[in-house]
Amino acid sequence: MKRILFLLTVFIIVISCKTETKKTTEIKATATQETPQIVIGEFNAKAGDFVNKEIQVKGIVDHVCKHGGKKILLVTDEGDVHVTSEERFDETLKGSEIMLTGVVLEERIDEAYCLKMEEDNIKSHSEGMTNKEQFEAKKEHIQQYRDQMKANNVDYISNYSLKYVSYSKVE
Repeated sequence: MKRILFLLTVFIIVISCKTETKKTTEIKATATQETPQIVIGEFNAKAGDFVNKEIQVKGIVDHVCKHGGKKILLVTDEGDVHVTSEERFDETLKGSEIMLTGVVLEERIDEAYCLKMEEDNIKSHSEGMTNKEQFEAKKEHIQQYRDQMKANNVDYISNYSLKYVSYSKVE
């Protein structure tokens, strides 16, 4: 459910391809590799322990954003991770298996965030930038956030992503 909400939040539509990848160890650190490696399928569960720290993940580049090329979606059969960058990713990365180093980022969705989303939604609709269907879908999406916070008895929801540092292709 978290993944669906995150995907709706960033308005990215991607087609997920089921691809076979080799499973890596849960978290590993060695003398030659000080950056912890996390399995993508466990990224959301473990990311909170690594906010603002470098980690490595291995997966297949499923999507390179066509609007600027500064975002990719890295996937395995077990999950996915959104990656952002200051520089453009090469479109030819799509379909490649890579080992990516990145800094874990956390976006917190709380009541103030929901109120801002509502305000923006009303403004966009009143200015004719969205139709009634889009307006209602956004209202429902905001309510899902509130329902999720209430059901989990928390003040916020964390969405995690990675800020790109480097990558290498896996052969």
